[in-house]
Amino acid sequence: MSSLVKNELIKIFKKKTIYITMGVIFLLLIFMNCMFKYADNGNTINYYLYSENYVQSLKSELETLNPDKPSDVTTYINILSDIQLSEIMEQHKDAEWKLAIINERIAPYISEKNTYQYGAEKNEEQVEIINQEIDELLTKLDENDWKYFAREDLAQAEQQIEELNRQKEQTEDTAVIKNIDSQIQTAKTEKEIAEYRLNKEIPYGNDYLNRAISNLQMANSNLANFENIDELTYQEKLEYNSYLEDQAESRYILDTGNDINNFDSLKGILQSFYSQFGIFLIVVVVMIAGTIVSEEFNKGTIKLLLVKPYTRNKILMSKAITTLIMIIFVIVVTLIMEILIGGVIFGFDSLSEPVVAYNFNTNTIQEMNIFANLGLQTLTQLPMIILLATLAFAISTIFSNSTLAITISLLGYMSSSIINQLAIGYDLQFLKYFVTMNWDLSMYLYGGLPYMEGMSMLLSILICVAYFLIMMIPTFIVFKKRNIKNI
Repeated sequence: MSSLVKNELIKIFKKKTIYITMGVIFLLLIFMNCMFKYADNGNTINYYLYSENYVQSLKSELETLNPDKPSDVTTYINILSDIQLSEIMEQHKDAEWKLAIINERIAPYISEKNTYQYGAEKNEEQVEIINQEIDELLTKLDENDWKYFAREDLAQAEQQIEELNRQKEQTEDTAVIKNIDSQIQTAKTEKEIAEYRLNKEIPYGNDYLNRAISNLQMANSNLANFENIDELTYQEKLEYNSYLEDQAESRYILDTGNDINNFDSLKGILQSFYSQFGIFLIVVVVMIAGTIVSEEFNKGTIKLLLVKPYTRNKILMSKAITTLIMIIFVIVVTLIMEILIGGVIFGFDSLSEPVVAYNFNTNTIQEMNIFANLGLQTLTQLPMIILLATLAFAISTIFSNSTLAITISLLGYMSSSIINQLAIGYDLQFLKYFVTMNWDLSMYLYGGLPYMEGMSMLLSILICVAYFLIMMIPTFIVFKKRNIKNI
């Protein structure tokens, strides 16, 4: 058997197509890594700024409006507010945190001021009060005192918690208490975020730390919605787990300062290796599996192989084993190429950073080395790759048609996500026994819930084995009975 496998490997590596294909993948890896590095190199401050042309168009439109005309007043207020907001932003564009404060806190005051000044219910006294509020906030911006706003948030949250607890003590109405508890949770989140800002020195802005703050706010808010539900549906459990993961990962980012969602690095790309480059692996593997038998029939070399002192089962088994060896070879070579290319483009420093995952079994954040993570990714993706290769191998053997084998296998891969989405979206329970719902074992990592209730890792593995046998048994039967006299 070993000599047969060795012979098959020699035949594969004598083909120019394997080197051309891997060369193409090498070039594609270079292109994609360059795209990841240079595609988004804009300044995040521009997220808040209006363009000069846009502001000019607003001013031109404002000149056509009459604030004394009822049909124009709302549009006039909105456009004037945008212009005034842009002018303030232009004056304070030296720091992103200032633009964030202007956008989040001063913008509502500007709109409110213009409403009192030009709206149906004019109120000059209120306009003056709001102007004083705006001037006070702008003074703090000029003093570069972002902590003032964080301290204000903290004090407001603590005061709100104290007031809500007082209200809770004074009522016995269950519905009111539930509503108060919800408000308390929101206030506690605001307090937690203000403490993070002050303790971890996190100014306002749009960087990864502020995105973590936003995600934490959203996760806490969503988790609070589940507190009063006695029994969750399976879909609700999936959502609940997702929010738990977001909450834990956001807190980890804020506690450590580690941007675990930064994929513009070698570690980040390797972390999503199979989702980014899985199609390359599938194409190469399917090409090998889809031609390893059919080419022997098409070229007539199968006769030379069958006259050797080996049974047909051994010959076919050697080709199947060779295909499995080539799967590992293609994965390893592609990984090595990506590490080298990504290291040159992004640098190798990020490889020392840990990969972070939320463990649902222990409700804790788990850190691991990137290479350990790659090993886990590979183990969870192998069933899919092996089964697609087996499909190509089976069709190639049964029909002696390489094109058909490669085409059907690639179509199966590309349509798998559509099948899975239909199964989950329409709750088609019978599809949980279909191979595409089970060949990605990553859903089970760290105690995660599968796509559908009733699925388990053992069941998924058994289903993958069953589909493998369903394809391989007829393949061996057909190959053993194949008449080669006319080939």
